[in-house]
Amino acid sequence: LLHGPYGEDGTIQGMLEMLGIRYVGCGVLASAAGMDKQVTKVLLSAAGIATAPHVVIEPHRWKRDRDAVLQACEELDYPLFVKPARAGSSLGITKVERREDLLAAIETARAVDPKVLVETGITGREVEVAVLGGRGDDAPRVAEPGEIVMDTAQGAGDFYDYDTKYLAHDAVQMVCPARITPAERELLMATASAAFDALGGEGLMRVDFFLTPRGEAVVNEVNTMPGFTPFSMYPYMWRVSGMGYTELVTELIDLALERPRDVNR
Repeated sequence: LLHGPYGEDGTIQGMLEMLGIRYVGCGVLASAAGMDKQVTKVLLSAAGIATAPHVVIEPHRWKRDRDAVLQACEELDYPLFVKPARAGSSLGITKVERREDLLAAIETARAVDPKVLVETGITGREVEVAVLGGRGDDAPRVAEPGEIVMDTAQGAGDFYDYDTKYLAHDAVQMVCPARITPAERELLMATASAAFDALGGEGLMRVDFFLTPRGEAVVNEVNTMPGFTPFSMYPYMWRVSGMGYTELVTELIDLALERPRDVNR
């Protein structure tokens, strides 16, 4: 119910803070930063965590100097992914193979959010990692990584778009544990924990990666309130790691009850 705008972007968190009501998950700042893909990149980059090269297009810049914006985008390597900066579920995202399609893709993203991100496409496997806050001052806990495996023969798109996520049920398989090397597993889990800390995470976070053929872990995005049905990837990864759905929900509630109330979050 809280996945996406208003539930994941710091809005309801701020209301609950003002009312003095306890709640599960990240606070106002971490939620807002995690929802804005450009701000996420800034914080992760400051922590030495790799993300895709990008150009950010703010509304005033797009109106004032469109040619300069398009020229900056041309310095990125194709294919490009054009996406709203503050949206979820792959809404408004376009994969751009040719320069002549870039303008239309930007306008498609702007219809969802006036702030747009243009990224270099990263070749790699899509691997997700579930992070759970530690008790007290303990380090975050990290589940076994899971991989999104798509089958175009069953109707999957050429990237993990909205239709593939929600409509092509037979085209997507969630493989957990991911079929990766021990070194890749260690890298992904350590980087997910570092990303959680870099954003000031609390409670829960799902960190989505591209695992490149060279074994590099490039963060695609984070979800501070990931999908949480019994069939969603976050609880599934924890179930595989030995923590069932009821136990996980209980632990998240306990973490929220344990949290100090006199902290500006």
